[in-house]
Amino acid sequence: MADSTLDPDTAANRAGRGESRPPPRGPHKGQLTRATILEAALGLASQIGLEGLSIGALAEVTHMSKSGVFAHFGSREELQISVIREYHTRFEEEIFFPAVREPRGLPRLRSMFERWVKRVSVEVDSGCIYISGAVEFDDRPGPVRDALVAMVRTWHHALQRAILIAIEEQHLRPDTDPTQLLFEIHGLILALHHDARFMRNPGAVERAGAGFERILRDHFGPAAPAARAAPGRHAAKAR
Repeated sequence: MADSTLDPDTAANRAGRGESRPPPRGPHKGQLTRATILEAALGLASQIGLEGLSIGALAEVTHMSKSGVFAHFGSREELQISVIREYHTRFEEEIFFPAVREPRGLPRLRSMFERWVKRVSVEVDSGCIYISGAVEFDDRPGPVRDALVAMVRTWHHALQRAILIAIEEQHLRPDTDPTQLLFEIHGLILALHHDARFMRNPGAVERAGAGFERILRDHFGPAAPAARAAPGRHAAKAR
């Protein structure tokens, strides 16, 4: 995400005032070429992982020269980091910004989770760069790992802030531990990815949704909105 932190209330206030990011200027030819390369790199990374990305492989896919691809990124490492940033930008546009338009508290937190589940269910065949990248770089210090960690932490900060807002709204009990709740929510996503992508178990999306609602029920406060049906019932089913 572009910001180092994403605050749900700040983003919601901007949306309520009709504010948005300034429209981008017309792209130059170089920007269009770079965008084309990044699109191809995202596709490759989802199939073979970030570690499999190389200037040569990308040149072959895009029908460009190696020097042409190199001119836009300068190194394989910078290419990998650019892919992580682009993936994160798309992640926030698809999940975070639509979710913060929901009312404060549990409606917003539920929307963040449901949209996250939907994205994972769509990525069953392509794979999640955050999850696969964590496996590739968990024990490999360096700029690529740092970029992955920074982006995931930004998303976790947004989720934790949404949990805190739900506590403020009395949708969750005041003794709710935001860090523990975030840990359990993220655990559901990891289990969903494993069961849907690796095990190919049917019903993984529904089980993730049921687990989320059960976690919320354990923390309901006095003003908690009524529980909704598990999001998996309406999301694309993982194969």
